[in-house]
Amino acid sequence: MAQERAFWLAWSTLPGIGSILIQRVQRHFGTLAAAWVAPIAELEAVYGFGVQNTATIAHARSAIDPDGFLQQHEEANPCFWTPAEADYPQLLLEIPDYPPVLYYQGTVDRLENQGIVPAIAIVGTRSPSDYGKRWTQKLSTHLTQAGFTLVSGLAAGIDTAAHHACLKAGGRTIAVLGTGVDVTYPYSNRSLAQSIGKQGLLVSEYAAGTQPDRANFPRRNRIIAGLSRATLVIEAPQKSGALITARLANDYNRDVYALPGSLDNPCSRGSLELLNQGAQVILGEAELLEALGNIPQLHSTTQLSLLSLESPVMPDHPSSLLPDLPPDLSPELQTIFQVIPVISAEAIALDHIIERTGQATPVVLSALSHLELMGLVAQVPGMRYRREK
Repeated sequence: MAQERAFWLAWSTLPGIGSILIQRVQRHFGTLAAAWVAPIAELEAVYGFGVQNTATIAHARSAIDPDGFLQQHEEANPCFWTPAEADYPQLLLEIPDYPPVLYYQGTVDRLENQGIVPAIAIVGTRSPSDYGKRWTQKLSTHLTQAGFTLVSGLAAGIDTAAHHACLKAGGRTIAVLGTGVDVTYPYSNRSLAQSIGKQGLLVSEYAAGTQPDRANFPRRNRIIAGLSRATLVIEAPQKSGALITARLANDYNRDVYALPGSLDNPCSRGSLELLNQGAQVILGEAELLEALGNIPQLHSTTQLSLLSLESPVMPDHPSSLLPDLPPDLSPELQTIFQVIPVISAEAIALDHIIERTGQATPVVLSALSHLELMGLVAQVPGMRYRREK
């Protein structure tokens, strides 16, 4: 599996290649190492590859020596995991598009990575009310004292309050970044990031030196949801990254909780919407801990020795559960197509597509029009879109 580490890294750098397509390549060829030297004609047999992007990929890989590239990359990025390693967070492997490379900085807890120590996400608005701050502090403190690891995104507001409360209570917290692990955003949280690095973990799918980019932050929300057994939304307006995280958590069959707020507070509208859609209500610290007590551990302690082996157990994602990528789709169209539910009877709202992709509304609408003309998606009432059979 040590060799596969180099090839996970190499494949992740190729243009137009995402996690889902890399997984398909691995299943088709058995190993990513074998796929790396496969002829172009064999690559084209993998669903999702088109003639155009296969030629581009073949040209790009000819310029990369995976082993040499790994050695060079590790000089600037000494700490990262790939799915080829047992220390890769097991809960992340349950989501369809887990990061091919996950960088980290701080103190690693293997029991945490293996799901033995459960993690809970706390997310919310960057502009919380005093009520939101107070309940973030209360819930974070009680969850920490109960032995949970807290996951959030280091953003201003609720994220910052959750991280601070966890550290103050002497617990572990994980900050999922939309930058490299060596870059703090917002800069005002630089001291907090340093504290998390000493008492917890900073993680990111972006290499060292990656600066803040608006497109990166919606992507990191899937990692927050994927690392966590449940997601708590404290306060969130109707359009916010916290709602993206909650919806992704629901997609991953993880529990979603929301704190009820005032109808007069715009930052509670999204939370109330979640409750209306079936999220579990947060009624207090004791009630929340009682509800979370029903969350099963990912693995029992008797399986710990199995998880410590060099070769991790990789989840068998049936191809029918992975978003199918028709050949010859541009990267922009692939991004839009992947967020539309695989089950053709289900539809997704336009605003949810915009939230999940981080693309501007005109860009998304243009892409959806192209996909409709190609017969791949159909619009249904309410500005919702579904896949065509």
